[in-house]
Amino acid sequence: MDIQVWSDVVCPWCYIGKRRLERALHGHPGPVTVTYRAYLLDPTPITAPVPIKAVMAAKFGGRDRAERMFAHVTSIAAGDGLRLNFDRAIAANTFDAHRLIAWAAEQGRQAAMLDALQRAHFTDGVDIGSHAALARIAGTIGLDEPGALAYLASTAGADAVNADLVTARELGITSVPTFVIDGKYAIQGAQEPETIRSALAEIARRESVDAGR
Repeated sequence: MDIQVWSDVVCPWCYIGKRRLERALHGHPGPVTVTYRAYLLDPTPITAPVPIKAVMAAKFGGRDRAERMFAHVTSIAAGDGLRLNFDRAIAANTFDAHRLIAWAAEQGRQAAMLDALQRAHFTDGVDIGSHAALARIAGTIGLDEPGALAYLASTAGADAVNADLVTARELGITSVPTFVIDGKYAIQGAQEPETIRSALAEIARRESVDAGR
């Protein structure tokens, strides 16, 4: 089974969805490959670090509404063992973070890189729009920090990220996380592990029936 996951690094539901997918796949019968694909919730350039709370308050009609949204998703994430600290989180354009994930994927470290970036953004308050910060994060998972910095200073990985964005548009993906299974089935949102397991079992059943025809 092939699972392609469109997600963005700064999307809390993508962070939760990744954790839930991992739990759903624990003990899953048969081989499964999971690939994370780039998606940009907001492609607008960010020229200076800005607290995420200020950005979201402006976007969603005021501080009180934004605080309620933060409290809701923080509570859900905690139930999945994830710590979200929006008091520290910094808004960032994630194009370069996705480039770094593409670089890590070449070294068999895609999921670990994504996890480290999400933790840096949501828990540690790291500005993941900074090349220096991104390179340091790469170093924390055993990748070459100077090599990561040199990679980010180039245009490497941009084609891979842009290809993911184009494919997302072609598939009609407008929200993340979106899980595309075997190129034919989609699961949208950070569903509970049990829901994901049931969906994957049904897909496997359908594929088995189709193969037997």
